[in-house]
Amino acid sequence: MYSLYIKRFIDLIIVFCALVIIGPILLFTTIFLCFANKGAGVFFTQDRPGQYSKIFKVIKFKTMTDECDEGGNLLPDEKRLTKMGKFVRSTSIDELPQLFNVLKGDM
Repeated sequence: MYSLYIKRFIDLIIVFCALVIIGPILLFTTIFLCFANKGAGVFFTQDRPGQYSKIFKVIKFKTMTDECDEGGNLLPDEKRLTKMGKFVRSTSIDELPQLFNVLKGDM
């Protein structure tokens, strides 16, 4: 009973309040990353195992470009990381979109 209803209700209230408070940060970060990534997208998803090994897509801010070398291979991470991406990673802002995973019930 607790894990099904009460915990979920508490999660929703906390995440909703957090999103209201950090909403402006998410908005500004989204706008700045849109320009920093040259229109190549703002969000990055990755498959991760969740409860009972159920796979879900975790959402993060995209902090690197998709630049490739002549052979079509992605450049090393340190060359693809944007200046805005460095700041977003160092402040852990790139993790904030995971709150939407909590709202969906994935985390």
